[in-house]
Amino acid sequence: IAVDTPRGLMVPTVKNADRLSLRELSEQLKAVAEACRKGNINPELIQSTSASFTVSNLGSYGVEMFTPVINLPQTAILGVCTIINRPADLGNNIFGFIPYMGLSLTYDHRAIDGGPATLFLKEIKTQIEKFQVD
Repeated sequence: IAVDTPRGLMVPTVKNADRLSLRELSEQLKAVAEACRKGNINPELIQSTSASFTVSNLGSYGVEMFTPVINLPQTAILGVCTIINRPADLGNNIFGFIPYMGLSLTYDHRAIDGGPATLFLKEIKTQIEKFQVD
């Protein structure tokens, strides 16, 4: 994850994130981000070689669209934008507003082909749209 701190940007690693439940991942992300902000993050978690992918959330700042830059030597970064209500055709001549959240995936074409990257982003969209809070 990318964390803005008084000392500048820090990009700590949440190891084995793929093995965590969404709740566990959320708890880990909050703890790691707070440790960065307080300045007591484990130095092993911010070594640039310990991760291959970053998530950068500027949505909390109200940013509607941005293109994140890859943190080398990583291969990709996902930018998460703020949620806004956008007009939509709800069918049967009914129009209304639906929540919309922009996502932006930046990836190194030397390591990742565009087709699989697009399918990955589409799958994230699908999972977010069908996500249910317990």
